[in-house]
Amino acid sequence: MALAVPPDGGSSQTETRRLLRRAVTPVAVSQPKLTVVIVNFCQWKNTARLTKQLRRSIASRDGIAEVVVVDNDSPKQNVANKLRTLSGVTLHEFERNTGFATAVNKGADIASGDWMLLLNPDVTVADGFLDDLLQVMERYPQIDANVGVIGLKLHNRDGTLQASAGTFPTFLGTAARLALPRSRRKCQHQNGSQRQRVEWVTGGCMLLRRSCFEQLRGLDERFFLYYEDVDFCQRATEAGWSVWYEPSLSVTHHWPLHARNVPAPLRLMTRHALITYATNHWPRWQVRLLARIVKLESRLRGTFAKRRGDAVAADCYRELRHLVGDVLHGDTAAADLRVRRAASYLTEIAAAQDDRTM
Repeated sequence: MALAVPPDGGSSQTETRRLLRRAVTPVAVSQPKLTVVIVNFCQWKNTARLTKQLRRSIASRDGIAEVVVVDNDSPKQNVANKLRTLSGVTLHEFERNTGFATAVNKGADIASGDWMLLLNPDVTVADGFLDDLLQVMERYPQIDANVGVIGLKLHNRDGTLQASAGTFPTFLGTAARLALPRSRRKCQHQNGSQRQRVEWVTGGCMLLRRSCFEQLRGLDERFFLYYEDVDFCQRATEAGWSVWYEPSLSVTHHWPLHARNVPAPLRLMTRHALITYATNHWPRWQVRLLARIVKLESRLRGTFAKRRGDAVAADCYRELRHLVGDVLHGDTAAADLRVRRAASYLTEIAAAQDDRTM
């Protein structure tokens, strides 16, 4: 039951929501239709702010939508205890950093909704966002009965459009896009305001149909961070589901990867994610060629790191060379251990983004 006003309604959405809040008596529902899953890592304040924004919806008040926060062993803050007390909000805390894919899968285990929306903590939404999203959800089965994934429009913090979808990476395409700005190497901007089929959408704001998610057994937990969204969309497409870009509803994503410096630990994770994706979807010879390139890159970056006395970076690039071999030989346990070692350096990096959204 969506209570938000259609985009073509006569009065403004903001004014109509205000009137609805006065006129509509909350109706208890037995089970939410929508679950928002937020994976938190060292961004408690951003997560709390986003949760508060999501709850400014009739859907949240009426129990039609719920929020599940999964924390990846962040340093404890009082805000976590406050989140536990909010109605319609569930908090699960891991005792170690499990990575994004594993945390999302845990959130899905807890979720009650037939649809799940993945949102990054550094995202902000407008009041009534969930009411509008429910309308989007209800329209799509009539638009395409096989819809499995929907991505929304993303804006940068300055209001400009942020690329949020793309084509499936290939070896040649990945190499060619190195000449492009970082903001366009993985994602591409979509055409205007037209709803359209796409190959994949970013996991930072991804609406998932539960039946699709369960059929594919969730995100591939071999991915620690990055490319799990691309992999999921490709598997969904191969299984007969469709992926859509929906521009009628938007959120602000404040700190995308392309807008930040990429320190060595994070670069190790992006390279691990790309090689893991390639292993899943590219011919073996292309995977081996990519591995050689990444090894060469890591050796060069490691040399420069040593010269400037950056021991952490030098260690990460040395680990990256070994990590490539682990992935090629299918030693997921060894690869996982190396990634988690690099993740131990991310606490300060992630915390620097906290409390910087509005």
